[in-house]
Amino acid sequence: MGALKYMGWITSCSVFTAFISIIWQAFLSLQALNKTTVLLTGLLAIEGGLKRSATARAPKVAVGYGACTDLQINATEFLDTYYKLREPKMSSDFASNDVNNENELLQSFAYYFKNGAAAERVIANGTLFKQLIANAKIMDKERIHWYMGGNAPLMAVRFVMEGADVLLGAHMSKKMRPLLPKEIRLAGDEIVEDDIHLILEYKAGDRWGPYEAPRANRYILHNDKNNPHLRSVEQLTDALKQYQPQLLVVSGLQMMDMFKFTPGVREARLRQVQMQLTSQPSDTLHHFEFASYVELQLLQQLRQFVLPYVDSLGMNEQELSNLRQVLQHGRTTMATDWNPRIAHTLDQMRQVFINLMEDYHAHKQADTHRRKISRIHVHTLAYQAILTIADSKWKNTRAAAAKAALTAHRYVCKSQFINPEAVLLVLDDSFATSAQEQAPRMRMNAANPVPCWKEYIQFGKDLQRIEVEICVAPVLVCRVAKKTAGAGDNISASGLVAQL
Repeated sequence: MGALKYMGWITSCSVFTAFISIIWQAFLSLQALNKTTVLLTGLLAIEGGLKRSATARAPKVAVGYGACTDLQINATEFLDTYYKLREPKMSSDFASNDVNNENELLQSFAYYFKNGAAAERVIANGTLFKQLIANAKIMDKERIHWYMGGNAPLMAVRFVMEGADVLLGAHMSKKMRPLLPKEIRLAGDEIVEDDIHLILEYKAGDRWGPYEAPRANRYILHNDKNNPHLRSVEQLTDALKQYQPQLLVVSGLQMMDMFKFTPGVREARLRQVQMQLTSQPSDTLHHFEFASYVELQLLQQLRQFVLPYVDSLGMNEQELSNLRQVLQHGRTTMATDWNPRIAHTLDQMRQVFINLMEDYHAHKQADTHRRKISRIHVHTLAYQAILTIADSKWKNTRAAAAKAALTAHRYVCKSQFINPEAVLLVLDDSFATSAQEQAPRMRMNAANPVPCWKEYIQFGKDLQRIEVEICVAPVLVCRVAKKTAGAGDNISASGLVAQL
């Protein structure tokens, strides 16, 4: 009897503990839902303040270059179907090379997949690329999706959606042209066949062999014939003379990465981009949208021909780390932390800002076309961070960060309606503004959903100071990602148009 009473007591305790655990989990879930709802309400209120009056002129935006067709497919399903995992052995230099064979493809994909990092790679082996496309096409039609692709067209469409007047510099086929909104003016030749990009999408928690993805992302493969040559640069330059935009956006230059050019050809094309930038009026703002680069020589050429002539930069956390490494140490980096602390990201943004400001002041007298960097936008899974020079031409920094955060959720979830129950909040209630000791902390709450502050950044041997404004907005992360390819383009474009 004693044993039975003892067992009964144990059972009662277990049931009570389970009951308390359920109540506690329900309480935590309710708290999280309440926090999400509060932040969502705050972000929507800030976004609502951006509405332009009926009489206000639509901002004029020009964006280049190139276009493609995206073939999107689930990465793990595709690779499991056609490529049995051979546990690829990681070499020290694979991530900095193009993809020439199946083993290099598996190595490269495995590395970025397990790090949850976005990647875009050239397949130099045209035969292999055609086989990959053929394999994708014969899979279940419900599992593959065709989209209009390319940084410039995706940004152009987003600009139009946000009320801008848009000129697009891109070459495309008769088949693709109808996919563009009719409002978009096109500067570029018609081509017979569009380049295809194979988009291998995966969700957080997806498994491939021994690897598990820590977050949703994509791995992009291409074997472009048109885009690396930036064939629409001249047509866009001619169209700009009449169009006179408020903002000129340069994107898609990563298509030149690892491409086998005749010596001197790539430099000549980048000089054309430089000429396009320097020929614009001084009051036309310039933005450069970063992407996944691995070739150091191209990044050094961008530093010479493009970066000195833009006012604004847009990038994700991987691209920020890569740019900082190139500017400070003359080397590239591979995948970095997929969810970096805000303090770490802000410190990297400050360092990039300092490096570019020092370059500007060192060369401005010899080259009067150089521009002072005045805006940096970094978009990550968990937050949007925008740094602008105080009292510059860029306005509405807080609203731009909020808009970018909302666009991130809407695009990845493929829904204009944001359901708080479909949201995952990755950020804490507060964050340090720097990794340095005694750095101030900022809180995110109902009264302040998008913290902003002003500070001075020092640079140069004579310690010049410049005042900047920094805003950080929390992203309401989509729990079930439906599309990540093109997210950065849409996020950057929505943030830009809010600041015009």
